[in-house]
Amino acid sequence: MVRLLLSIKAELENVTNLVPASDSFEYFFQVKCNSCHEVHPRFVSLNREEERDVSGGKGATAHFVWRCGMCKRESSAKFEATKPLPYADENGQFAPLLTIECRGLEFVGFDPRGIWQCEGLTGAKFPEVDLENGEWVDYDEKAALPVGVSGLESQWSRAP
Repeated sequence: MVRLLLSIKAELENVTNLVPASDSFEYFFQVKCNSCHEVHPRFVSLNREEERDVSGGKGATAHFVWRCGMCKRESSAKFEATKPLPYADENGQFAPLLTIECRGLEFVGFDPRGIWQCEGLTGAKFPEVDLENGEWVDYDEKAALPVGVSGLESQWSRAP
């Protein structure tokens, strides 16, 4: 078992607390088999609300169960119980987002597509931040300032 930490960094313009918008957020990860080291050619999706049975796991479940196309070995991954951490004051620096417990696989990529949310500096809520094109821009009426998220990057590392 390996615990992996996904960290993100972004350039936030007049916003804070960037986080996936809901518990049913679909995360898109690129997966690599730890047995044969094959990297799956497409991103796979998983979310915190769906669990699947692990074969031979005596009632064990995981958020992601995958059989490698090359070596046919089954692997699984499960989000840790904590919710994703908001990206707030780390502008331009990597900060933890979430931790996943992996068995027989590792995640090696992250695609931030989907709906996120954030807050303006005055507390204005932006509940539909779409990062599919890699950036988002809007206008905060309360502060009379442009707001935006750009340059989102991610990295995987072993969780402490």
